[in-house]
Amino acid sequence: MTAVNSAKHKSAPMHVSAAGISNLLHEDVCLPAAVIQAGALENNIRWMQRYADKRGVSLAPHGKTTMTPWIFRRQQEAGAWAIGVGSAWQAHAAMAAGIERVLMANQLVGKANMQLVSQLKQRYPRCDFLCCVDSVDNAASLAAFFHAQGQTLDVLVELGVPGGRCGCRSTAEALALAAKIAALPGLRLRGLELYEGVLHGDDPQPQIEALLSAAAALACNMAVYVDGEFILTGAGTVWYDVVCNVWLTAKKPPHCRIVIRPGCYITHDNGIYQQAQDALLARDRIACDLGGDLSAALQLVAMVQSVPEARLAIVNFGKRDCAFDAGLPQPVAHYRAGKALPFRPGAYTSSEVMDQHCMLRLAPDSDVQVGDILIFGTSHPCLTFDKWKTLLLVDDDYNVQAELDTAF
Repeated sequence: MTAVNSAKHKSAPMHVSAAGISNLLHEDVCLPAAVIQAGALENNIRWMQRYADKRGVSLAPHGKTTMTPWIFRRQQEAGAWAIGVGSAWQAHAAMAAGIERVLMANQLVGKANMQLVSQLKQRYPRCDFLCCVDSVDNAASLAAFFHAQGQTLDVLVELGVPGGRCGCRSTAEALALAAKIAALPGLRLRGLELYEGVLHGDDPQPQIEALLSAAAALACNMAVYVDGEFILTGAGTVWYDVVCNVWLTAKKPPHCRIVIRPGCYITHDNGIYQQAQDALLARDRIACDLGGDLSAALQLVAMVQSVPEARLAIVNFGKRDCAFDAGLPQPVAHYRAGKALPFRPGAYTSSEVMDQHCMLRLAPDSDVQVGDILIFGTSHPCLTFDKWKTLLLVDDDYNVQAELDTAF
């Protein structure tokens, strides 16, 4: 966390008032800007940690959602068992931020990536690093490399599904791989990993439950190849309750640690993850009984730059600034000269985005003027985060508390 200074891609000017506070609604910051509501962020960190604690599982939030070291540290301070990443470079960012355990839920391939991990293991010897393996070829390459370095790489066998992404395509293949890993120098098998989110359809829950049950049975058979604690990990942001339900009641290896890996909960959203959370609350009494809920914390603050037609306004953000793959950002609040204006949901609707322009369709008699500030909620936070080098942490009045640098 650094001193206040807004940025997109590189630092941009920010005006600091006489009171030493910059405020987005007073146009102290170059807009558009991506902001995180501090109160909502802390709520989400606490809520998901309470959920994991209540279920008796460990939490390894997927850090690739934000790639924001300050947020990694807050999650760890709140009790996260690990931070999940998807690449060697992301692991580097997490370790450099002081994260004590990094779970790379992906394969480690390529000499340069192996070399980076080897260097990280030397530089951060107290950090527990794990990655995934799904083939004998990859296992052999890793074993040869790390054995030559005089190091041991901790790995998880990945179980996949036909037509999905990585992962062994059958439990028999996964068990055979586990036996192979156990015989290779330079590798230590720690457990089993999967990602149930690759299963889609109108009602994927039965398929997900079948995969999870098969994984629990596989884990029991793999346990002979794992010394000490057995790590059994899955669960993105949509099905973490189902993962807990199946694995907590299934037969498992002795000393089994169940690890869930949601990521997008950290800022939540106003789109696909709000829908997923609504569905989860409808089926999971434990989540309901926790009290509170996740809140949308990531917003885009932008300005009306043109009103060329009676029912059309152009806002100064576009594809270069926000996610648009799972629904366009939509207005949630309207300000003029620093004051909130009455806001009717649906009165203004984003209909199209270009590189730097958002077309906002206006209901009849809408009062939108050039220079107005609009707050937009987003859907799918990952693709908004990765467009910004710096996001602004703000309070409820949009006073800037700090800037949060990303590490993409």
